Amino acid sequence: MAKQHDYTSHIVWTGNRGEGTRSYTGYDRTWNIETPGKPVIHCSNDPLLGGDPGLPNPEDLLLSALSSCHMLWYLHLASNAGIVVHGYADTPLAVGEVEPSGAGRFLSATLRPEIQVAAGTDTEKADAIHHKIHTYCFIARSVNFPVGYEATYSFPGA
Repeated sequence: MAKQHDYTSHIVWTGNRGEGTRSYTGYDRTWNIETPGKPVIHCSNDPLLGGDPGLPNPEDLLLSALSSCHMLWYLHLASNAGIVVHGYADTPLAVGEVEPSGAGRFLSATLRPEIQVAAGTDTEKADAIHHKIHTYCFIARSVNFPVGYEATYSFPGA
């Protein structure tokens, strides 16, 4: 039987300029994520919708969560498989659409990790791990759009 886990967050809207939502243009689309015992994350809406481009938006956070979860499972499964990873960086890309009504959604995401592995590593074996991660990753198992992988490998010091 599966074990359930609770996750919590505290979201606080910070965009009240003094008159609340009296007018659509009279408030900011900003908020804080305040998880107890952790640094506050200042956020804003997507810049296409009037948000601050210098702050993370929900779409950034979802894509980052997907990529981070994939990375953590990759490192775990690589270690179990005897693959030594020396570095991992990802520049994921998500494609979204906005309908005329304003409703939006992600159509797909492509994770593009650049992975540094020990010299002599079988990169086919290292690459095969990516296809197992969707079985485990909490975030990947929860999204309803396809997630692809375009990993590259290098051998530092080789």
